[in-house]
Amino acid sequence: MPHSNARLAVVEKPVAEPSPAAEVVVLKFGSSILQDQSCAPAVASEVYGHVRAGRKVIAVVSALGGHTDRLLADARALGLDHENDLLPGYVALGEEKAAALVAIACDRIGLDAAALSVRELGIVAEGPSEHAHPVSLRSDALWKSLADHQVVVVPGFGAVGQNGKVVLLGRGGSDLTAVFLAAELGLNRVRLVKDVDGLYDRDPASASGKPLRYRRASWDDARRHGGALVQHDAIDLGQQRSVEIEVAALGRADCTVVGDHSAPPGPSVPDAPLKVAIAGCGVVGGGLLQRLQKDSRFEVVGVLVRDPSKPRDVEAPAELFTADREALLALQPDILLEALSEGGAGHDLIRVALERGIDVASANKQAISRDPAGLADAARAHGSQLAYSAAVGGGAPMIETLRAAKAAGPVKGFEAVLNGTVNFMLTRLQAGADFADALADARVAGFAEEDPSSDLEGRDSAAKVRLLAFEAFGRTPAEADVPCAVLSEAFKPAGPVRQIGACVRDGEGLKASVSLDVGLDDPLFQSLDGERNALKVYGEDGRVWSCKGRGAGRWPTTESVLADLADIVRARHASLGHH
Repeated sequence: MPHSNARLAVVEKPVAEPSPAAEVVVLKFGSSILQDQSCAPAVASEVYGHVRAGRKVIAVVSALGGHTDRLLADARALGLDHENDLLPGYVALGEEKAAALVAIACDRIGLDAAALSVRELGIVAEGPSEHAHPVSLRSDALWKSLADHQVVVVPGFGAVGQNGKVVLLGRGGSDLTAVFLAAELGLNRVRLVKDVDGLYDRDPASASGKPLRYRRASWDDARRHGGALVQHDAIDLGQQRSVEIEVAALGRADCTVVGDHSAPPGPSVPDAPLKVAIAGCGVVGGGLLQRLQKDSRFEVVGVLVRDPSKPRDVEAPAELFTADREALLALQPDILLEALSEGGAGHDLIRVALERGIDVASANKQAISRDPAGLADAARAHGSQLAYSAAVGGGAPMIETLRAAKAAGPVKGFEAVLNGTVNFMLTRLQAGADFADALADARVAGFAEEDPSSDLEGRDSAAKVRLLAFEAFGRTPAEADVPCAVLSEAFKPAGPVRQIGACVRDGEGLKASVSLDVGLDDPLFQSLDGERNALKVYGEDGRVWSCKGRGAGRWPTTESVLADLADIVRARHASLGHH
């Protein structure tokens, strides 16, 4: 079946209305979270979880830990004291630097992110230059960035005074920035991410008595018990503008909600680290190992590899590695993260783990696409969870987008750029590179495997088409029923071209293909440079749902597995009755 037929069948219905406008959330990350630049990936992970749930994020950041004090010391060494109105402009550079770093960390995992300066953000404040109060928001830059990007990272603490100079919003002023932005956007809630999981009736670090955590706290409770945890000006503004304040920890769903009502505090039991096993230590498995070894919420108990003695590009204790599948499962992990390169072995391992009640997150499309319905049945039958967002689209949330479209009504079909390696090579070929150089460049960039035949022959994309079809239609076209165009040295692009995977309803059946779409005129697919992927889902009612992101590489795919891991942890908490 020529691809163009599948595509025409998808788009011939006129589009009645666009996708719904994305919900916007404001998150704030303080210096206790951003202790140094190595903490930026964890902040990007928190942001990614919201973006893949279909939200746009304004991330308000404080300066890196200790940075504000160092900037103050620099200025004082040159004789600038607290009364000098040049001082705030220098000090606010700490927040601007942190905003740029977090935006870079978001970009690394494939999020479409922008960073603004204090002046671009456009909060206008009045009062003393080091403890001013925000009064208005004048920012075309913020609105434009929010329209054009998934994530806008902005500096907290700084604003612009009536005289046009930068002023500060007092110690802890990033809290105030976040609450003010939420109020100006018409939101009824803002989330402040701290190094504790909520507001307690006493300092959790103190030794006197057992601290109790509030699930809901009134404004007065927050002023009484908040101490330095939440800036009091931010609490006052939240009350005045009816913006509830969530106080939460990184990676935790539960929090304290500060608002009009209070509930009695109760004991908060810290979670024991969850035991995680990793299968595979290549591009994705190695990324998971590197990230999880630094995360106190998890204990990596074992890593399944072909050769435990082989040198790795990730440092880890030698005793973690095993070539024995049974030995790995005998460690009784709570969760298995499966990132093997081979479909058959991955499928068998996933099935056995699910049948033993072990939750699984997989990045292995060849493994999952063999029998997604059977694996889902095995998970249900044994009370385990199965997630595989990373198996399709790398860091682009394709599974989530398709599920959102299906929840809104029947799906007519979809089309997508599904292979980061091929898209990277097509971009290079269009720029004039020859085939061998384009493939070599893809290998150096970490996108192409030593044996790239699955990518070039379209089989990788076909597996993803079959998985997306399962999500869209509840059934999977047979492997033989997905014809694939091959990218070879003989292919010479004459204009825009993309490898497009598509599947549409065709009467009672499904029509699927993977082809090289020459003369492509779709703006979304045309815009995909390098390893970027994108998906369009067409509803029967004419609505179109879309997403894009980096479709290959260690960090985008690792991030997608980590987001699945976070979803699994939240579901485990819910089943145990955590609040």
